[in-house]
Amino acid sequence: MTDSGLAPLPASDRPDIAARLRDALLAASFTADGLLDLLGAPAYAALARSETVPVLRATRGDTPLETLVRLFLLQQPVPHARVAAVLPVEEALEAGWLRRVGGDEVAATVDVRPYGGPGGEDWFIVSDLGCAVGGAGGIGQRDEGVVLGVGGASTTLAGITVRTPVASALDLGTGSGIQALHAAQHATRVTATDLNPRALHITALTLALSGAPAADLREGSLFEPVRDDETFDLIVSNPPFVISPRARLTYRDGGMGGDDLCRSLVQEAGERLNEGGFAQFLANWQHVAGEDWQDRLRSWVPRGCDAWIVQREVQDVTQYAELWLRDAGDHRGDPAEYQARYDAWLDEFEARKVRAVGFGWITLRRTGSAEPVVTVEEWPHPVEQPLGETIRAHFERLDYLREHDDAALLDSRFKLVPEVVQEQVGLPGAEDPEHVVLRQHRGMRRATKVDTVGAGFAGVCDGTLSAGRILDAIAQLVGEDPVVLRDRTPAQIRLLVEQGFLEPAG
Repeated sequence: MTDSGLAPLPASDRPDIAARLRDALLAASFTADGLLDLLGAPAYAALARSETVPVLRATRGDTPLETLVRLFLLQQPVPHARVAAVLPVEEALEAGWLRRVGGDEVAATVDVRPYGGPGGEDWFIVSDLGCAVGGAGGIGQRDEGVVLGVGGASTTLAGITVRTPVASALDLGTGSGIQALHAAQHATRVTATDLNPRALHITALTLALSGAPAADLREGSLFEPVRDDETFDLIVSNPPFVISPRARLTYRDGGMGGDDLCRSLVQEAGERLNEGGFAQFLANWQHVAGEDWQDRLRSWVPRGCDAWIVQREVQDVTQYAELWLRDAGDHRGDPAEYQARYDAWLDEFEARKVRAVGFGWITLRRTGSAEPVVTVEEWPHPVEQPLGETIRAHFERLDYLREHDDAALLDSRFKLVPEVVQEQVGLPGAEDPEHVVLRQHRGMRRATKVDTVGAGFAGVCDGTLSAGRILDAIAQLVGEDPVVLRDRTPAQIRLLVEQGFLEPAG
């Protein structure tokens, strides 16, 4: 397969050769763990930053693994005889994984990056040469139609995705197939779409080389290739969410005005979900002068869906423009052209009254409830990945709280989740703390301020006594009217349950 200006790709209809190639890579320990052992942590981390010098220094020998690193990760020509000792070289040449260069050397036609699955699987992500790693300052100038490999955004989305077994999953804008590869482990049927036919071809290579089932690959933008009557249990997308003056780079630029692509994606997902199904996206959104950004995002949520939207980062428009100009390598080119492109970004933002751009996660869940719950929050703090189970549990707790009014809540029993600690803040020597903070050490790693009653309540929740009986005991200890305490405490209990500090016990 050939795209204008880009190198031909390996054949995607030769699963037999992909399987032999996979066996050879595994036999040489060309895996995520094998790379870490060979390179050491500093050089391994440098590779993820697109810095190749430490890796070149660590692969001066002639072992099979060093040969494969130089061939597939560093894109160095390697003598034919050395490659033949490691790979089925003639088959790889025939299928287009390798090409002959120079007198008697071969070179890779694609980047093949070892990637460890969540269950210890040894997978391989295929991408265009020099494009295995996303992020600013990547290897070389990015061309239109190029297909990137594993970057921070793709691993973030994989980590937050709910991984319950499902019948059907849809990966919109599949790129190199990372999300489709993950979904294939717990979905009976995987459909993947992309506007770029080269991306679909590379997704097929990624799945074959990783030993995963083939996906239903469809060309087109977002939901366009999906039939009107098709619905799914899981939808995931790391879309081209960059808000740019023009759609110059297919892999990142949305091509619609402002954040319209992300808005359309979220709004259209609702009717494509089965009951109880999840849709999970990474997205950018505009912070517009005179408009509440949270209200903007609430307006995106489709009817019939609960939503949890988390803003992880905010950049002012100059930081944002500089990030993505560097991502494209524009900072290395003609200074006048760089300035003109920078000006174009700022002109676009000024025209739209955009002051900043937010980045984060959007999770929808199709619900039969008459009163869907939409939570929009800012959480820039460190979290524990993977978060898929934490996100699933969040929506389960929403169901529980919807089904229990205050009286039912007081009749219920709760348990404090593991690894929650209490911190007391106050002046030295003071009899009572100014405030008490409960802090999680797992999942979202939240911290929430509670009063002394809330702290005492959480501390004795072990699943044996109902909430009401605990509050009656606390009222007796502090000399407070138990009726008053029962009346004012359910709101605090709801917050502790919603944020995952307490869980229902049976």
